[in-house]
Amino acid sequence: MERTAVMERTTKETKIRLSLCLDGTGKGDIHTGIGFFDHMLEGFARHGLFDLSLSVEGDLQVDTHHTIEDTGIVLGKAIKEAVGDKKGMVRYGSMILPMDEALILCALDLCGRPYLVYDLKLDREFVGDLETEMIREFFYAVSYGAEMNLHLKQLSGSNNHHIIEGAFKAFAKALDSATRLDGRITDVLSTKGV
Repeated sequence: MERTAVMERTTKETKIRLSLCLDGTGKGDIHTGIGFFDHMLEGFARHGLFDLSLSVEGDLQVDTHHTIEDTGIVLGKAIKEAVGDKKGMVRYGSMILPMDEALILCALDLCGRPYLVYDLKLDREFVGDLETEMIREFFYAVSYGAEMNLHLKQLSGSNNHHIIEGAFKAFAKALDSATRLDGRITDVLSTKGV
């Protein structure tokens, strides 16, 4: 059974259509109007082996904030829906990912309790057409939408492009690990019983 979610969200600021398959092959069809953001989300899909289709119409004449934050909210909610009742799921995932001189750690827990610890040191205002301050906003929105505990830590790196790309790819690999099913887990992996 494929674990999928289809989401639509329309506000005065954005119109978003998203479909996600956790058990995919890494196909990405991404259109947000922000080139560098599209590139990062394509990397997320490819390296997590998720199938992700995303179309966003945002108020880019204002800035990129609403488009990126709302995309994070919708992606997070899609992750939450796609994992379903979490029975048999590993729940935890982590990755230390190298991207040239950058080394990024991502660890996450699909526990139902949202929390973000973010420690990326970005020293440029933009990479391409993306404001670097929006990277934190995106991951914050994902963590709260998915109700996951998410840690992102830069262990080394100086190139902002490499740091950001490393973070998206590390997140993809950690999420892929956390959403894997393990036949030894017959219920939800929790001592709480829920």
